[in-house]
Amino acid sequence: MTISTFNKLLNILGGRSAEKDFALKHLRIDSREVQKGDLFIAIKGREQDGQTFIPKALASGAAAILIETDNESDDLKIDYLESVNETANDDKKSIPLIHVFNLSKRLSSIANKYYGSPSKKLSVVGVTGTNGKTTVTQLIAQLGQLLNQKSAVLGTIGNGIYDQLKPSINTTSSAVDIQDMLADFVDKSVKIAALEISSHGLVMNRVADLSCSVTVFTNLSRDHLDFHKTMSNYAKAKWSLFSPDIKERLVANSGISILNYDDNYGKRWQQKLTQAVVVSSQPNKLAKLKTLGVRYIGVVMINYHSKGAEIHIESSWGSGTIFSHLLGEFNVSNLLLAIATMLVMDFPFFAVINMAAYLKPICGRMELIHAQNRPIVIVDYAHTPDALQKALQASRMHCKGDLWVIFGCGGDRDSGKRALMGQVAERYADKVILTNDNPRTENEMAILDDIKKGLSDNSDNLQKVQVIPDRAKAIEAALKQAREDDLILIAGKGHEDYQIIGKTKYHYSDQETVKKLLEEETKS
Repeated sequence: MTISTFNKLLNILGGRSAEKDFALKHLRIDSREVQKGDLFIAIKGREQDGQTFIPKALASGAAAILIETDNESDDLKIDYLESVNETANDDKKSIPLIHVFNLSKRLSSIANKYYGSPSKKLSVVGVTGTNGKTTVTQLIAQLGQLLNQKSAVLGTIGNGIYDQLKPSINTTSSAVDIQDMLADFVDKSVKIAALEISSHGLVMNRVADLSCSVTVFTNLSRDHLDFHKTMSNYAKAKWSLFSPDIKERLVANSGISILNYDDNYGKRWQQKLTQAVVVSSQPNKLAKLKTLGVRYIGVVMINYHSKGAEIHIESSWGSGTIFSHLLGEFNVSNLLLAIATMLVMDFPFFAVINMAAYLKPICGRMELIHAQNRPIVIVDYAHTPDALQKALQASRMHCKGDLWVIFGCGGDRDSGKRALMGQVAERYADKVILTNDNPRTENEMAILDDIKKGLSDNSDNLQKVQVIPDRAKAIEAALKQAREDDLILIAGKGHEDYQIIGKTKYHYSDQETVKKLLEEETKS
C-alpha cells in the first residue's frame, strides 16, 4: 500500500512544506479503523460530526488530523494537539491539526492524489440506476474472472476481489475508502473493478475524482425521494455520471457509456450521448437499434424456461445465442449490459457470450430455493415499486399455481412509495402477505397501513391480503398455506442478513428462515 509523507499531503492540499516531515499510512474517516501512523479525517456527516471522535483517533495513534472549516481564511491553518498513544506507550507529542475549507467536497481529490490516482491504473466500470446495479457489477466481475482477468467489486453485497468480498455498509463507499480500495486492487494486480455508483454517492462527491473506463445505466424509477425530494433531482443525480458537460458531470471521467434503451431515461439520454452503446432486451426494438448509427446489442428472440433463458442476439460485434441461468426478463437486460461492458473493453465476442453460460445467480437477486414437493421460493432484493413489479412478472413466468408475495417497506425512508408497492402487489400477485422490512424507528403498523392505502376496496382483493408483521412468521404462514405448484416471492431484503427494529440491528436472513422451515417440514 502507498506510504506517503506529511509534506506530500500538504502539497496535495496546496500548502507549504512543514519543517517536520514524517510518514503517513492510510487515510481514515472512521475513528474505529485508525491505527498508528494514519491520518484521521474528521468530516461533518448528516448525523455526526467527525470532530467528536478526534480523541479516539489520537488514542489509536493518529499521526495527523484533518478537520473541516467553514471559514475560507482558515484554509490550511495548522494547530497542534498534545497526544499520548496509549497502545504504544509513546511519550507526548504534537499532532498537526489541519483546517481544510470545503473538506467534504475535496475529499475524493485528496484521496485520489494521496493514493496515486489508482482508477487510472485499471479498468473501472461505474454502474448506476435504481435497480440492477448489484447484479450488473457482479456479472461483470464474474465474466472478468472467467476470461482470466482478475476482477473486483465495490457495492451493496460487499467490497473486494470477486469471491473474497468483505461486507459493505453503503452501496457506494466513502470517497476515501473507494480510492484506498482501488489502490489495494492495483497492488494486487486486479484488472477490472466494477463499482455500484448510487445517486447519494454522486451528489455527496464520493466519486468526484474517479476515472471510469466504462459507465453503465440500468434504469430509473421512483426511489430515495426522502433524500432527493423530486424525481427530477433524482434523475439529475444519475445523469451526472454520464453528462458530456463538465459542469454537470460529478465524476472526473465517465469513459464509454452504455445505456439501457428499454428505459425511458436511457432512450432520452442516448440522444445526448451520441457515441453511447445501447442495449435492449425487447425483440420489437431491434430494428430501431440498427437505425441509431451506434454500437448496440439487441434481442431476436428469448426462450424462457424453468432454469433460465436462451437468448438469441444480434449486435455490432456479431450474432449468437446466450444460455443464461438467471431468472426473469430484467435479468436478460442486466446480462446484456454486462456483456456490452466486456465487449467495449475489447474482449472477443464469442468468448464473452460462451462464458455467460457459466455465470452464477447473485445472492438475493431472484435467488431460487426449492425443495421436493414444496412450493418454489424466490428471494429478491426488490424494494421499489418498479423492481417489485418486475420481480413479480419474472416470477409469474416460472409459476404454475398461485403467485405469492411477501414484502414490507423500510421505516424512516421514502414513505410515498409504500402505497405504490401495495398497488403493484395487488395487481401482479394472487396472494399477498404484508410484513416488516427494517421498520427502524417508525411504528411497524403505521408502515403497513401506508402500504394498505394502495389496495383497492374490492372485497375479493382485500381477502387475498394478510398482515403478519413478524417476517419469519409471515414466511412460515406462506409455506404452510401454499400448494406444491405455487411460487412464493419474498421481496425486499435479498442479501441482507439483518432486521433493523428501532435503532438495533438484529440478525435475520430470508434465506436462512426458508431453509430452516423446509428442513423442519422434512423432519416432521
